[in-house]
Amino acid sequence: MNRATSYNHNTLAVIMGGGQGTRLFPLTQERAKPAVPLAGKYRLVDIPISNCLNSGLQRMYLLTQFNSASLHRHISQSYKFDHFGTGFVEILAAEQSFSSSSWYQGTADAVRKNLVHLRNNSFDYALILSGDQLYRMDFRRIIEAHAESSADITIATLPVIEKEARALGIMQINPERRIVRFVEKPKDPDLLSSLKLDRNAYAGLGVRGDDQFYLASMGIYVFNREVLFELLENELADFGKHIIPSAIGTHRVYSYIFQGYWEDIGTIRSFFDANIDQTEVLPKFNFFEPPVFTRPRFLPASKINGGSIAHAVLADGCIINNARIDHSVIGIRSVLEDGAHLNRVVMMGADYYDSTVRRSSPENLGIPLGVGKGTRVENAIIDKNARIGDGCILSPSGKPSDVDHPLYFIRDGVLIIPKNGVIPSHTIL
Repeated sequence: MNRATSYNHNTLAVIMGGGQGTRLFPLTQERAKPAVPLAGKYRLVDIPISNCLNSGLQRMYLLTQFNSASLHRHISQSYKFDHFGTGFVEILAAEQSFSSSSWYQGTADAVRKNLVHLRNNSFDYALILSGDQLYRMDFRRIIEAHAESSADITIATLPVIEKEARALGIMQINPERRIVRFVEKPKDPDLLSSLKLDRNAYAGLGVRGDDQFYLASMGIYVFNREVLFELLENELADFGKHIIPSAIGTHRVYSYIFQGYWEDIGTIRSFFDANIDQTEVLPKFNFFEPPVFTRPRFLPASKINGGSIAHAVLADGCIINNARIDHSVIGIRSVLEDGAHLNRVVMMGADYYDSTVRRSSPENLGIPLGVGKGTRVENAIIDKNARIGDGCILSPSGKPSDVDHPLYFIRDGVLIIPKNGVIPSHTIL
């Protein structure tokens, strides 16, 4: 067994999935943020789980709290391991106990309230991950770097330019990559300037590029077992805001520099752009190799009865009837009728195929699932199980960037048809 394999067997992953996801509303109106559909057939939580599996890590806890029913269902239907093996993806939901009756107050508090479960496992390293980021990382490398530097804590950091640095937690390191300063969202120009990464150190750190970089925290941490338990013997709520800054002066905290695609799916605009990017010839994030895992479904291949499709992602079980699709993501079981035109649309699809009974219910107005005949939609997200009638024109163009309406929402300039939404025929927005 080589060292990397040994580290894998001694590592326990903890994925944070309990946040409200208010900036992703209305996509999070009925689901947890990690359960939001992604790229036609996945969920956001599939990303950290797949990164773990592709890195040889098979013991994962997922901490959940808000609107977690669909997330629980997805996990139970997706990730099943050998009964005689040690692998698991186990959900730890917020719960009342004799020691605590409150919900998770932050990332550190969420882990603290589940220490009883973590202590029951044998591990040397705890890998703390976010459930709502889009990236691909081989965790074997950060764990090996953590062990070789004899670190107490290792933080994955990303080189970013000045514009991005103002909205992130920025680290300053010494020549050994040990973190000596941490500043959360530095706005002051002089303060930000003092946190620059030394250009002369780029080569030794493996940093590529000629821009002036700053090292931003990715919200990915490796803790030694006993260090994690020790640092949680308090009431501090959050790793990024409280635990990490206080530990820099008392523990060996190191940086692991990652250079690759990384997107925090925290807003409607970032979510929309990340999905639409999948329609490019060479998208920034590669779903193909190594694979991103998700729930196995037994759906027929998509059927295309004519139409025009350019730069699109088309998931399983769709029916396309002489429709036009441009730079759009079409999710599972989507139906597009004759003359429908989607341009820059993220269509999440449906949880089921339609039936006469469902269609004829009063709230559905007799409108079938999917997009009706002659309807045009652009710059929009169509959430699951939406019904859009014939002859509609739906676009956020010319409207305020944020709108709440009984039939739709606009966030960050993106039109959103909510889950189970119904748009009557001939609606023009």
